[in-house]
Amino acid sequence: MTDGGGAPVIAIDGPGGVGKGTLSRHLARSLGFHLLDSGALYRLVALGAEEQSVATDDAEGLAALAEGLDVAFRLDAGDDLARPLLHGRPVGEELRSERCGDSASRIAAYPQVRAALLARQRAFRRPPGLVADGRDMGSVVFPDAGLKIFLTASVEERAQRRLKQLIAKGIGANLAPLLREISARDKRDRERSVAPMKPASDAVVIDTTALGIDEVFAQVMRIARERGISGP
Repeated sequence: MTDGGGAPVIAIDGPGGVGKGTLSRHLARSLGFHLLDSGALYRLVALGAEEQSVATDDAEGLAALAEGLDVAFRLDAGDDLARPLLHGRPVGEELRSERCGDSASRIAAYPQVRAALLARQRAFRRPPGLVADGRDMGSVVFPDAGLKIFLTASVEERAQRRLKQLIAKGIGANLAPLLREISARDKRDRERSVAPMKPASDAVVIDTTALGIDEVFAQVMRIARERGISGP
């Protein structure tokens, strides 16, 4: 099965902490598909804005930066996902910080920035197929995707997952601030004027609160096979 763009797309959407990234990597590796981490693009813009002193409320300046930003994704042998590069410099750890994620959420609310990054995101669609991870992959970026998945989970569970990640990295964190930050980010993403975070009308919604990644992966792979989406 192929979509209108000539290559099948599986769109994985939902808020942070629901398992989108892990699921998307598993799917891309199993199917032999390309992988788009759209959140990384917005985080790269946020990091670039910080480095170039572009204010997070300067929508036009941010859009111009997004259009001209020197970004790339390098996939080394044995890697599960591409390593983000900003001006040729690996910035993976910087992108995963809470500060960068919060800035990216604010920046993503500007229509000018979203428009500037739309073509870049669609360019990832090429044979044999694409797994696209984000918040509006199925509703806006790839509306003709052959399979659209929207993952959800309770705010409490997502905060607990993030807390465990930070502790595992030796980073001190408390649950209450994480709950507030995640809730505030969700609200911004749901209420932004352009491409708000919501399931596409034909998306399959999966609540991952009580599910492990293997269970979610098996469920999505079954649906993909039913729709004729398979690897090369």
